[in-house]
Amino acid sequence: MTIDREYAPSPTDWVREQADAYEASNGTEAADFQGIPIVLLTTVGAKSGKLRKSPLIRIEHEGQYAVVASNGGQTSHPAWYGNIVKNPRVTLQDGAERREYVARQVDGAEYGQWWQRGVDVYSGFTGYIDTANRTIPIFVLSPVEDGA
Repeated sequence: MTIDREYAPSPTDWVREQADAYEASNGTEAADFQGIPIVLLTTVGAKSGKLRKSPLIRIEHEGQYAVVASNGGQTSHPAWYGNIVKNPRVTLQDGAERREYVARQVDGAEYGQWWQRGVDVYSGFTGYIDTANRTIPIFVLSPVEDGA
């Protein structure tokens, strides 16, 4: 991801504060949500073209990551959903490690596997199904090879 893009901090106080603290501390501060580890997803704004940062529940399996567009169980997708659909190349920070990935939305059996992995990490996802009244998208992140 081009690092010289302008960063547009979230207008939501807790999101901005957690993202900034996590990044500044290399993931040693503001590193959890209700005791559950988080990662920091950086996307390119679909409309603005600016960098957007979102702290999300850490879902990792055998070195592969997934991000769940639950928006806390709201009826609408989170803002980063539109960003990742338009610009699937993202950066994910897990602790001090920061790497570029390409996101792809999953469905079918793969969706079911990743959904269960997410629920295993954060059981609160199960309640979101009822409140969201929508299919909650899941994106799996594949590492970008060096030089790609």
